[in-house]
Amino acid sequence: MNAFTPASGDAGAGAGGRRPSGGVDTATGTSGTASGPPESGAGAGAATTSRAGTDGARRGPAGDTRTGVGGRTAANGPAASPASGARGRFVAYARLAKFEFVLDYYLSMLVLWTALAGSVRFAPDTLTTLLLFLLGEIGVISAVMALDDVNGIKDGSDRANYLGTGGTPLRPLERKPLLTGALTVPQATRFGYLSLLWGTVFWTASALAAPERPVWALVVTGLVLFAGFQYSWGLKLSYRGLGEVLIMGCPLVIVVAPYGFVTGHLPALVLVQAVLFGLWQILVSCYSNTKDISGDAAVGRSTVAVHTSARGNLVFIGALSAVDLLLTVGASAVGWAPWWFFAALLPEMALRLRQFTSFSRNGDALLARRRGVVAFRTGVAGIVLANLIHFAS
Repeated sequence: MNAFTPASGDAGAGAGGRRPSGGVDTATGTSGTASGPPESGAGAGAATTSRAGTDGARRGPAGDTRTGVGGRTAANGPAASPASGARGRFVAYARLAKFEFVLDYYLSMLVLWTALAGSVRFAPDTLTTLLLFLLGEIGVISAVMALDDVNGIKDGSDRANYLGTGGTPLRPLERKPLLTGALTVPQATRFGYLSLLWGTVFWTASALAAPERPVWALVVTGLVLFAGFQYSWGLKLSYRGLGEVLIMGCPLVIVVAPYGFVTGHLPALVLVQAVLFGLWQILVSCYSNTKDISGDAAVGRSTVAVHTSARGNLVFIGALSAVDLLLTVGASAVGWAPWWFFAALLPEMALRLRQFTSFSRNGDALLARRRGVVAFRTGVAGIVLANLIHFAS
């Protein structure tokens, strides 16, 4: 939310950007994969670049933010042209919502749906409940991403993480319609609040239509609804040291809550899969946080990467990676999952080891982030395969 994963300076992941969740954060090209323009560099160099961007934003005039009519903000120089026409506005708002980068969050529905017994999957009340929850999820995540971008413009962190000295783009600016001037801050703020209202309405409808309404599912859904959009807005929870908690916790909840609405309970297997789903998101965003240390520190965002040394941050990421591997193998060993469950996730585990060991050698945070996205999608495919096999046997 960002909370689902927006990565710092790149709302989206968090999915999926400045987290998003989040972390939500999208230092990569389209679809959050390695297909984007090359943006690599060792950790120290990345931090220096980000600091240069921050200093440039403070010094101006080259790094100045120019404001045009109606509060329209351009990345550098005169105000850019606003989005025009129905298609242009649609694209601008889709980019504001980071739609192409948060698609991975919606894989939560595939995970929980395949975790249902075959007789339950196609029941009318199941499909209605999950469809309503998914529609609400789209609204909630869009609100997180939009308000995160608004805050990124106001506190200067988007400029610090997207523009170097002299206004030179460090990442593709089209991802940020407020930086390019395609949308105004009032337009983005209005979109964020309307998206949050949309999410609230549909999540409420999902709970009312659900065959089951366990208290724990209602509580965790309410917590995400309340806390998710305040990742960098309102209470600004990521500025209070809770960013990583939200980046992992929100994706976890969007797996377990709708499962609870359908079944009324939460088996160990589903909880393990939900924890992995959230953990894999933070193992994307923590690398983005490493890239954005200087920009985040300049605006007061409190991340582990900001508050620890380079070695301490590496230990933190290594610990998360170890938890991923231990939970995957341990769930099979202690009976929380079928004994063969870990085998379905062997490709994900191999990619995770490669991601961390490569980063520990070369410090290339953006390359590690892209590898994290691939590992996430590979892991989801493994979980879905395991669920289909488990319920077919």
